[in-house]
Parts: sequence; C-alpha cells; structure tokens
Amino acid sequence: MDLVNHLTDRLLFAVPKKGRLYEKCVNLLKGSDIQFNRSSRLDIALCTNLPIALIFLPAADIPTFVGEGRCSIGITGVDQVKESDVDVDIAMDLLFGKCRLQVQVPENGPYEKPEQLIGKTIVSSFTNLTRQYFEELEGVKPGEPLKTKIKFVGGSVEASCALGVGDAIVDLVESGETMKAAGLHAIGTILNTSAHLIISRNPSHPELVEVIKSRLEGVLAAQRYVLCNYNAPRSMLPSLLKLTPGRRAATVSPLDDGEWVAVSSMVERKDMGNIMDRLKELGASDILVFEISNCRV
Repeated sequence: MDLVNHLTDRLLFAVPKKGRLYEKCVNLLKGSDIQFNRSSRLDIALCTNLPIALIFLPAADIPTFVGEGRCSIGITGVDQVKESDVDVDIAMDLLFGKCRLQVQVPENGPYEKPEQLIGKTIVSSFTNLTRQYFEELEGVKPGEPLKTKIKFVGGSVEASCALGVGDAIVDLVESGETMKAAGLHAIGTILNTSAHLIISRNPSHPELVEVIKSRLEGVLAAQRYVLCNYNAPRSMLPSLLKLTPGRRAATVSPLDDGEWVAVSSMVERKDMGNIMDRLKELGASDILVFEISNCRV
C-alpha cells in the first residue's frame, strides 16, 4: 500500500525505529505534545492530537524517504544525510546523538596518520563519505579511480581489522568504549554529527511543518534554559542585567519599595551556579531558579 496516497490528510514524519536515536526521539516527540501509541509490531503510528503519521524506519533510510518526498520530514543523524547525498533541508540540530565519524586503526599497528592508509583497504558502512575523504587525501577528482580500496560492511565494522578484512575502518564513535574494546584508536575525524530535523523540499503540509519546528525549538530551549527570578536594588540593575540579560531582554518589575525591583530572566542552565553566586555578591536577594517544562521562543 502506498502510504503517500493512502494518508493524504496526514503529514508523514519519519523517525528512527530503533538504535541510539530511537528513545531520545520518542521523548522529544512526547515533550512536543505529539501524542501517539505505537504497537510493537507496527512501523506506523497515527498521532491522536495532530494530523501526523509517524513512520518508523532505519535511520540510514530516512534521508532517502524524505529526499524523494515520500515523507515530508524526518529525524536522523546528519552523517546519514551526507552519506545518502540527498537534497533535503537540514533544518535543525536537535542536540542529541552526538558522535564522530572517525578513521580507526589497530592500536599496535604501524599507522599514525590517515595519509599512511592510501592504497590500503578501508572497511565502513559509510562508503560514500569514506570515498570523499580519501579522494581528498589522494588529490583525485570525484569519481576517478582510487588507490585506496573501500569495502562495505553493514554491521560489526569494529571487528574488521581483527578478522583481517581491512587495514582500517571508518565508523561512528560515541564514547569510544567499543573502539577501545576492539583494540582500535582514532587517527582522523571525517565528520562531527548529531540528530537533525530534516525537511523535504516540497513538504505536503508546510504549515504543520512550521508548528512542529516551533514545538521542537520550545523543547530544546526548555532543556537549555532555566528561569531565574530575584529581587535587587534598582541602583545595581545595570551590573545585574549584564549577568542575566535574558534571551532578548529580562523582565523588570517595580516593587512596593521604590528602591527595589524584581527581575525575571531566562538563563543558560550550564552557567546557573556561577550566576547565582555573582548575583548574591552584587546585592541581589531572594534568588530563585525554576525549571521550564516547555516554552515558545
């Protein structure tokens, strides 16, 4: 059955069906109030509060489905988008699934830099990106023959060197533990990657795409910021607002005591401890920090 024709009243949204991105994608969608129930045996779920159909696909296939317009939007790693070489709008970094696509060699081997691998055998599931990397190293034009042999392996790439399949591998590294366990270390980075929202060049429901983008931005902002409220002498306001300028501007309200004001400002979570210390040093009091569950920015 052709879902594009069958579900014409719904936006088709491709999301990873399993793997390192799946759980965080599901949490992000729920945080955006995109409500759905997925049967464990089905790779499609209809949203109950928006005209959206979630299509669960392998992350590597999502760029193709979005690029061909079969799905209007999707979430996948930017590494998969660049490997697929499709024409899509890479619309938003979702700030999870961060890892590196790296050239890895045996720790006790003779290779110390990627140039030494020219003419050797490289094993990867990212053959396009690997080829582009070695084309640049060899100084050849795209499509011209390479001295280096690039071999495709779909899974367990890290075992390739130990099994004698290749001299080096190109694979994703998150924590590095799998690489170390396989006796490998990195000698070059091809790409830094993370999960991104990608959009078809011709989405079926462009107005709904904008709603989803706005909701995702709100969830990401809520994760990044906290709300800081405090009271302070009006005379100290210029110095205090340098610490808490807000995303656009802080909210400043007069108190009954004309010499004091109340300030409310969004502040980056990672800086909150130091900012609270400095606010107190500069004379602020009643400093409170609140979690933001969601917002629109």
